[in-house]
Amino acid sequence: MDAAESLLESGHLDFAAPRAYYGGCFYVAEALLLDEGSSFSRHGSLIGEYGRLFVKTGRLDRRFHRLLIRSFTARHAADYDTDFDPDPSEVRGLIEEGEDFLEAARDYLEWEATEDR
Repeated sequence: MDAAESLLESGHLDFAAPRAYYGGCFYVAEALLLDEGSSFSRHGSLIGEYGRLFVKTGRLDRRFHRLLIRSFTARHAADYDTDFDPDPSEVRGLIEEGEDFLEAARDYLEWEATEDR
């Protein structure tokens, strides 16, 4: 997330958006799913399984699933769309929400660890 923030501050939005996706969304969801014994090689599969295991069950707020989808879309556009021109406030929002997601995931995993004992 520090890299995304630094890239945003230096005006490199096309690099900041993918860093926000990976640092604040993809890796967080991946860690949560790994904790469940699941691993995926495709982004869409990971996003879908996160929704099934954590949103549909109410374990984590559905806004984080929407964040995964939005940030993946931004990452994909940044990497493949030559006309990608995001609003800096949108990228900042992805970073801030990614930090919220990371905090919620840490809280969830700590809670789960104490419940398992």
